[in-house]
Amino acid sequence: MKMKKTDIGVCLVMYGVCAFFLYMTLQLPKAAQIYPLCVIALLAALTTLHVFNMIRAAIKEGVESGLDDFKDFVPSQFFTLFAMILIYLAVMPYLGFYVASVLFMSASLIFLRVKLWQAVLAEIAIIALVYCAFTLFLEVRLPAGILFE
Repeated sequence: MKMKKTDIGVCLVMYGVCAFFLYMTLQLPKAAQIYPLCVIALLAALTTLHVFNMIRAAIKEGVESGLDDFKDFVPSQFFTLFAMILIYLAVMPYLGFYVASVLFMSASLIFLRVKLWQAVLAEIAIIALVYCAFTLFLEVRLPAGILFE
């Protein structure tokens, strides 16, 4: 399999995400840094592994543009979902994590024309996983929202 030039951008974005979250994590108290630092290190390690695989593929098979993977790209869909993410981030401090997340997931899944039963099942599963992982297991307080405090 040939290396795709588009993967270079993906790797750079992933390293940027790691750097951003590392900066934000270092602002937390020492006791709260352990889990995020492990996740960041894992993400950076996996990205680095992908870079090595890309280099090996480039040497072995050559390089291709990778733009063929984007032939079905729908700009209106991308930018609408991007706007929805920005709105989600803007309303979360007011509505809280759970309410904002349910509204965001509902709007996104309706926009993407996901079957109702699948959307409801996905939302229940994701909210349950987040609740179990963060609230019960890690004992992290997720934003309750100004309107509900």
